[in-house]
Amino acid sequence: MNALLGVIFHSIGGFASGSFYMPFNKVKGWAWESYWIIGGLFSWLIVPPLAAYLTVPGFANIITASSGQIISITFLMGLLWGIGGLTYGLGVRYLGMSLGNSVVLGFCAAFGAIVPSIYYSINPTAGKVSFTDMLASPGGRLVLLGVLVCLIGIAISGKAGMMKENELSEDQQKASVAEFSLVKGLIIAVISGVLSSFFNFGIETGKPLAEVANGLWKALNPGDGEFLFQNNVTFVVILWGGLTTNLIWTTILSLKNKTYGDFTNRATPIAKNLMFSALAGTTWFMQFFFYGMGESKLGNGASSWILHMSTIILTANMWGIYRKEWTGVSAKTKGTITVGIAVIILSVFLVGIGNSM
Repeated sequence: MNALLGVIFHSIGGFASGSFYMPFNKVKGWAWESYWIIGGLFSWLIVPPLAAYLTVPGFANIITASSGQIISITFLMGLLWGIGGLTYGLGVRYLGMSLGNSVVLGFCAAFGAIVPSIYYSINPTAGKVSFTDMLASPGGRLVLLGVLVCLIGIAISGKAGMMKENELSEDQQKASVAEFSLVKGLIIAVISGVLSSFFNFGIETGKPLAEVANGLWKALNPGDGEFLFQNNVTFVVILWGGLTTNLIWTTILSLKNKTYGDFTNRATPIAKNLMFSALAGTTWFMQFFFYGMGESKLGNGASSWILHMSTIILTANMWGIYRKEWTGVSAKTKGTITVGIAVIILSVFLVGIGNSM
């Protein structure tokens, strides 16, 4: 039953993540940096502590009582992940929902499975699997094979993007993805995918916070099993890091492009833009709200991370079809992107199986 609930929770979270960018498409007349930071304020600053307040009694006390080292390392992981989250938005902006998410999340899934092990090779920790351990075990080697397969899937998806670019006129490309740019988008997507994987490591480094919340819950509710919302306190700290990165960059862009006037520009639908941006940010956070619930049932192994990523990829591509991002291309190009996505999903399952071994 726990496994089934874990799959359901991860699927809901993945659907939320794969869908969150859709409300941004309803924003009119604002620069990217304007609606991105409004969404970010909700997803990183407003909603996470509200969720923690509603679900984790005394969450603020848990954070303040924790060691400075745990808070700083978890914040650092959030800071690095924040760069990935920032460039994720740019990747989708230049590649579209389908191709952008496939490339970004393919890298994210792969590196999310191996980055912690590399760290533990540098800093050996009892009970943690290092990269050396992975090379020495059948399961570890299967994980690495999954990473390789993932990179192949990304290459195939990138090939589909190049075919699309060659087949469609500039006007046709902009009809589905207004700022389509394959080379720029792929470079950004690779950076985003690698750095986005650090959220998974942030959950690991912030696990002591969740364990305190879990212990307090069990003391008050003996026999009820693991605390479903224990990770919400960890998310608060990780997302502080994400907020810092994104706030700095969007402020720089606003000053550089003089787009800070968007928030008072009455020629745009200010109220609707704020509403859709807030909706996007809130929807984005819900992915981790449900991820935390799923993780409490399945654990924070790669199986949780991989299941989350695969659901996002499927959802994003569903929206890509809905937005007609591949309309007008040849059957060969459609087949290529389909194969690329299938290979990425295959890699996700290989990594999950390898970790279970």
